[in-house]
Amino acid sequence: MITNGPLAGIRVIEMAGLGAAPYTSLLLSDLGAEVIRIDRPRTVSRRPKQYALSRGRRSVALDLKQEAGLDMLMRLVGQADVLIEGYRPGVAERLGFGPEVCLERNPRLIFGRMTGWGQDGPMARMAGHDLNYLALTGALRLFQRRDSAPPTPPGLLADFAGGGLMLAFGIVSALVQRAGSGRGQVVDAAMVDGVASLTTLIHSFIAQERWTDQPESNFCDGGAPYYSVYETSDGGYMAVAPIEPQFYAELLRLLGIDPNSVPDRDDPARWPELKELFASVFATRTREEWTELFDGTDACVTPVLDFGEAVRHPHMVARGTYVSDFGVTQPAPAPRFAATPGRIAGPPPEPAENSRQALIDWGCAPAEVDDLIQRGVVEQA
Repeated sequence: MITNGPLAGIRVIEMAGLGAAPYTSLLLSDLGAEVIRIDRPRTVSRRPKQYALSRGRRSVALDLKQEAGLDMLMRLVGQADVLIEGYRPGVAERLGFGPEVCLERNPRLIFGRMTGWGQDGPMARMAGHDLNYLALTGALRLFQRRDSAPPTPPGLLADFAGGGLMLAFGIVSALVQRAGSGRGQVVDAAMVDGVASLTTLIHSFIAQERWTDQPESNFCDGGAPYYSVYETSDGGYMAVAPIEPQFYAELLRLLGIDPNSVPDRDDPARWPELKELFASVFATRTREEWTELFDGTDACVTPVLDFGEAVRHPHMVARGTYVSDFGVTQPAPAPRFAATPGRIAGPPPEPAENSRQALIDWGCAPAEVDDLIQRGVVEQA
């Protein structure tokens, strides 16, 4: 595996799972950490080589139900900097590798725990998904329109921002703290906590009496005409977001609208009227025509693109925001570092693809690994 980036030299164990925890591993791997994923034997994965979320790590399959398999995991823990698990509270402990056991084996270990509801609290052991965490924190209401039910956005905001990204941030912070103290710790990353943190600005606005808790009634929740999406003549859409007065003036100029002829944008009672005006104007041209008109301006107007169009957009191409590796078009590592740039360390592994070599690289004798493979403790695809 190629190692580069600001986290080069950091060794990470990822206990195989779904969703947010693997995204944490992707982020750490992209920035240089060496990540091995512990899969269960006989794991079946659909088209694993195209599953970009698993990029940049190697797969080791261990039978943790066998004493020798758990012992091998603990030997890896002794050499690791980080362990990531995304089980329900208590599962890791029941399987024999909870944080108390692992930190006793390796006091420098950062034990990263990913859950939806957290390690404690009355809902801690309940199942949940992105939509549930958005709903319980109030965040889902931010996407609601006045005359419709709350939407069901794809599982990105709670899982990946509130969960995976927050756990990566917590792990890196714990590594910084360890550099001074010499001791590891447990990082409890709950998606519900992460989403709540993301809504800090809204709570600030509520305290300042700048936000009403009603859908489509605020300046950036679809209520304001200057922060909305408008359909074009060809069925496309333009995102319009000139919040600041000078940018709003530029919008009116490019739309050919006299500022003195329109309702006061700061009067919410006039918003429906102004919204209707903007909608009628945007409906007169195609998305491409509006894109060309607003390109290079400060009017804060951009086309709404699909994923294929986003990959081909000139700005994204110029920055290399997307790359094509191992036959899959995908986002490049982010953020970017001037002195120690990250990179995709390798393709996604097949389950158990790297068991033998990874264990040898982590200090196990080849003969010992071969014996474990023969006994079914370790699986080598």
